[in-house]
Amino acid sequence: MATKHEQILQYIDELSIGEKISVRQIAKAMKVSEGTAYRAIKDAENKGFVSTIERVGTIRIERKKRENIENLTFAEVVNIVDGHVVGGKAGLHKTLNKFVIGAMKLEAMMRYTGAGNLLIIGNRAKAHELALKAGAAVLITGGFDAEDDVKKLADKLQIPVISTSYDTFTVATMINRAIYDQLIKKKIILVEDILTPLQEIFYLNTSDKILQWKQYNQDTSHSRYPVVDQNMKIQGIITAKDIIGHDQETLIEKIMTKNPLIVSGKTSVASAAHMMVWEGIELIPVVDDSNRLEGIVSRQDVLKALQMNQRQPQVGETLDNIVTNQLVLIRGKTKGEDMYSCEITPQMTNHLGTISYGVFTTIVSEAASRVLRNYKKGDLVVENMTIYFLKPVQMDCVIGIYPKVLEVGRKFGKVDVEVFNDGVLVGKALMMCQLIDRH
Repeated sequence: MATKHEQILQYIDELSIGEKISVRQIAKAMKVSEGTAYRAIKDAENKGFVSTIERVGTIRIERKKRENIENLTFAEVVNIVDGHVVGGKAGLHKTLNKFVIGAMKLEAMMRYTGAGNLLIIGNRAKAHELALKAGAAVLITGGFDAEDDVKKLADKLQIPVISTSYDTFTVATMINRAIYDQLIKKKIILVEDILTPLQEIFYLNTSDKILQWKQYNQDTSHSRYPVVDQNMKIQGIITAKDIIGHDQETLIEKIMTKNPLIVSGKTSVASAAHMMVWEGIELIPVVDDSNRLEGIVSRQDVLKALQMNQRQPQVGETLDNIVTNQLVLIRGKTKGEDMYSCEITPQMTNHLGTISYGVFTTIVSEAASRVLRNYKKGDLVVENMTIYFLKPVQMDCVIGIYPKVLEVGRKFGKVDVEVFNDGVLVGKALMMCQLIDRH
């Protein structure tokens, strides 16, 4: 049976898009306390199907799929630009497909302005009116208000008119940044993208006996199964190793591994991979917020997804990408003498204009990873890293990174890295990695 929290989330999810929601209304409709209703609304906001806007309230918005995650709703735009809605509140749930900056003559501007667009413009009433009639929302910069007839038209057409105190350039930058951040999120593979769902897996109940495990093993050839209670909440994992030496009438709950490692659908595949390698496990149950089983991910699924992600075109560079793209390989005469050079750009510095500690860490770990891959093909997980940051490095300097493999085995590698600036040693690092075979 669903918990009260889950019932409220389901109730909110079934409301029509654009409907206004309040704590009091939810509490009354679901016969719960206002505190319970508030927590559920906040959870719904985190899940992306409601949005809370100052001076407007909380509204039900369309839950976005990962393939169109970069399309912002007008409700999200209001929050990004610290704006307030002056008209067309009923249309805040709609998504925008592009924004147009109104820095040209009216006729030229309208050629680029259409349904689903957002026109970013100053105090130009005629442009506001024409944009709304073309089906575009309006974002008025500079803190100006809209004319009364524009507000009435926005309400009638259910297309938002938003006002913000920021200037046009700042607003465009803020929205661009938000879209860019969404693109990075879209690129990151989550467990929910690769899991085998509940309908397609075999699982056991705590009340089942070893006899049932043997039946599943015979039918599927698998040896690991999640174990749940009568409410579908995860209780353990049972493997072939657990049943050795036990009678087939023995209850599963007596011999299963209790409190297993679990992940949610929103966990990144990289994190799940690290957990599996670190703990040496082959299967992780995927659960919802109430610890109910939603599916499983196997070690094979995770490694396959990581390899596929490495072959994807780059969309939305992270800071790590920006830093590692600066590394230039300089081939040595022999296999172990390769080095890297890296120019320290302003993006890599702290407020004092010297290389930041985080960037230095990224540079040495990337150099060590690259040199290890020359010895061993596959993925690797950093197990331990010790860094000695000896001297500051100014921006616009070019540093030399010298990684040296001290030891490499079948499943681990040890690398020493020295970093020089103008012939002077500025930092050292020692990195231990676990190596994952791709086969």
